[in-house]
Amino acid sequence: MADVSSSHYQVLRVPVTATEKEIKAAYRKAARVSHPDHGGEAEMFRRVTLAYETLIDPERRADYDRRYGAGDFQHHQSRPGDYQGARAPGPSTTAHVRRDQTPGRTGSTAGDPPVYVPSFEDPREVPLIPASEAATQVHGLPRKRGLFGAEARIQREMRTVQLISRQVLFAIPAARLINGLRAPADNSHIDHAVLSGYRLALVDSMLLPKGAYAWDGISLRNGSRSVAPPQLASTVRHMQDIFPELNVTGWVVLHSPDGNLHQPVIDWHGKGSSSPAAVEVVNGAGLARGLKQFLSSGPAPNTVVVPVLARLLRGMH
Repeated sequence: MADVSSSHYQVLRVPVTATEKEIKAAYRKAARVSHPDHGGEAEMFRRVTLAYETLIDPERRADYDRRYGAGDFQHHQSRPGDYQGARAPGPSTTAHVRRDQTPGRTGSTAGDPPVYVPSFEDPREVPLIPASEAATQVHGLPRKRGLFGAEARIQREMRTVQLISRQVLFAIPAARLINGLRAPADNSHIDHAVLSGYRLALVDSMLLPKGAYAWDGISLRNGSRSVAPPQLASTVRHMQDIFPELNVTGWVVLHSPDGNLHQPVIDWHGKGSSSPAAVEVVNGAGLARGLKQFLSSGPAPNTVVVPVLARLLRGMH
């Protein structure tokens, strides 16, 4: 039986790519098993019916997918795919776990071949996405949106994709880069998301002239000039609510016109020796270094949590 945090797709045991015909067939099968007249439970039958009514209607299904196929996140419980060693870090846990929690093993497993949870070889599981899609490291590309600045936006987003692909995905085989997501709160854009194990990094970008910039966790300044960075903090909070099993962070990478990864220079001008802000503002070199450290120091960084990846893919534009 699916637990209370399962998505509608998991309740009906269909992939996220299921057709109307497949959804109807799955509903008939699940309804027979869960109906109280046939020995089932009323609550499970209610959930089966809700799942069917949502997924069979194109508009309701699209809206559900835009919210990342959310289950009941107010009562999150362990389910297949959740990390079962140390508790998966969330907003109230330590930001950087230095060791993988596998008994008898030292060091990070970030460089190891990917492990898929649940396994595609498990006959009890219905894969939410094909194994080939789960094995792909880069999903989607920047797309034109709006009338102004599209080419410049695509250029900087492509530079971010190339940077993450070359510097991060190469080092962490289980990391998955998803481009062009919808933000859960207002249907705005999340340029990039990087998932590895039980950590998720949301990444936006800017193209700025060389020079020295000061970041205090709220505003970005170049001398006396104030530069407005992308507003990621609220999106990070919403994504953390949607994925309570993950540790979600936000990053804004500043690209220089000539592609120098060490420019612009960003100095932290807030209180304390290091940035406590919900969103990090970094140059290209800082993003590569910071993402690798953040993703690889989490629990089970060589794990691809298939249900989470499937939900993210359904949130793409």
